Amino acid sequence: MNRPESIQTEQSSSAAWWRRAVVYQVYIRSFADGDGDGTGDLAGLRARLDHLVELGIDAVWVNPWYPSPLADGGYDVVDHRDIHPDFGTLAGADALIAEVHDRGLRILIDLVPNHTSIEHPWFQAALGAGPGSPERQRYIFRNGRGPDGDEPPTNWRAVFGGSAWTRVDDGQWYLHIFDTSQPDLNWQHPEVRDEFDDIFRFWLDRGVDGFRIDVAHGMIKDLSFPDVAVDRLDERGQRTPDGSHPHWDRDELHVLIRRWRAVLDDYDDRMMVAEANVHPDRLPLYVRPGEYHQSFNFDLLKADWSADDFRSIIDGAASRAAAIGAASTWVLSNHDIVRHATRYGLPPGTDYERWLLDGPHEVLDAEAGARRARAAVMVTLALPGSAYIYQGDELGLPEVWDLPIEVLEDPTWERSNHTVKGRDGCRVPIPWAKDGPSFGFGPGPAWLAQPPIFGDLSVEAQDGDPSSTLNLYRTAISLRRDLFRRDEELEILDLGTDVLAFRRGSGATVVVNMGSAPLPAADLPADEIVLSSEPLIDTDLPPDTSIWFAPPA
Repeated sequence: MNRPESIQTEQSSSAAWWRRAVVYQVYIRSFADGDGDGTGDLAGLRARLDHLVELGIDAVWVNPWYPSPLADGGYDVVDHRDIHPDFGTLAGADALIAEVHDRGLRILIDLVPNHTSIEHPWFQAALGAGPGSPERQRYIFRNGRGPDGDEPPTNWRAVFGGSAWTRVDDGQWYLHIFDTSQPDLNWQHPEVRDEFDDIFRFWLDRGVDGFRIDVAHGMIKDLSFPDVAVDRLDERGQRTPDGSHPHWDRDELHVLIRRWRAVLDDYDDRMMVAEANVHPDRLPLYVRPGEYHQSFNFDLLKADWSADDFRSIIDGAASRAAAIGAASTWVLSNHDIVRHATRYGLPPGTDYERWLLDGPHEVLDAEAGARRARAAVMVTLALPGSAYIYQGDELGLPEVWDLPIEVLEDPTWERSNHTVKGRDGCRVPIPWAKDGPSFGFGPGPAWLAQPPIFGDLSVEAQDGDPSSTLNLYRTAISLRRDLFRRDEELEILDLGTDVLAFRRGSGATVVVNMGSAPLPAADLPADEIVLSSEPLIDTDLPPDTSIWFAPPA
């Protein structure tokens, strides 16, 4: 599929588009329902593209849209070359790609290489062929330990809880680092490598501009299968500084990455961004020349509302990226974590997973969380590199933390023996209208019910309000183009312990009061204020508020 000339040549005289893009993440099941079945789909996304154009973004990233039993929200893929019938058709995907390009935008899609669904033809063939067969070599099957082989081959733990091994009827065990419905592929097998080369080309030929690579740090396993040290059994042990974990962030991964990059380099102006949840010191390895174009920086997702934390994370990430000529990425929320409008309203150090289930819920200061979320986006949009916005961020949507347990679909809930509520609360369908059975998401009820507050947070409710979060996003993204996108320089400023401040190469300055008292106007730059996240009082900077200052005249 040919890409529009405007897309091909727009960045020919400047930095690559992806280095300074604003990318909007679409969790397609929850974005917009175009056919009235209660599930978001391609038709709904196509009908709402004008919203994204008005927002001012550069690219759309679509979460998995492939055929899937949806045991893990689409990350359990049956066919990487087709579209889930609930979402549409391959022809509909082609139409979406063309319409995105017609609007001057780009489109990224999720690729899931670590595992497939148990319903994938390869895995079904592996089950039918039996131990030692060629079909089983595409996955990771092993005999168990113990006299009867009835103990898992290793002590590895699954991210969603329980053992990472499940036994099949003939007695062997298969590896699944995530859910039992997601068997891990054997990336040492040449057929697996060749298959994904072809999958990349299949979508590149259809015109996609890039890929978000799921679990980019997980494909390669130590096939000697050592046990994990007891103190590293928690899945968060993947963030180790030395690459020694038996199934996370192994050095052998980078051969794969360079192979994929060679495929993308056969096409003009394409990119891939890694979901590599690794130790900060290891992250630069993923964005070396000839590897990923970008990798997500997840540290802000884990940070409390603290100037010290933000300052340290930003300075470290920007410095590491600049040292190797890479571009940083900044993200505040996504489909896997409590929305930041809620996180920032909770006390520092809150265990979000525990709070979702057990509370105490009265400690949530929703108003403070909303203010801080507005201030935070003015930080990420002003930093060098790319900013990724999760759908609904632009509306200030909070986490729907009080979903009743009977509607939960995240496999984490069952795999954790009902100790981790899971990610459904950040995946609730977004509101477009003030009222209606699903607030404009579709003509009828949505697959996951929205709370009443969503009507007041809808696009319709915020569209005409100049002080709304939606219009703050629109204004900030527009101003970003002139103030912050022409360079990648960053200077951290010292304006006090509770103040995050930095200056960009353009001379534009950002100041955020993350303390509890107003910051006097006398302590602020004398430059012109071009945007603030909250109204200013006598030009003092209130708590939980950001200001953008124009470059000096």
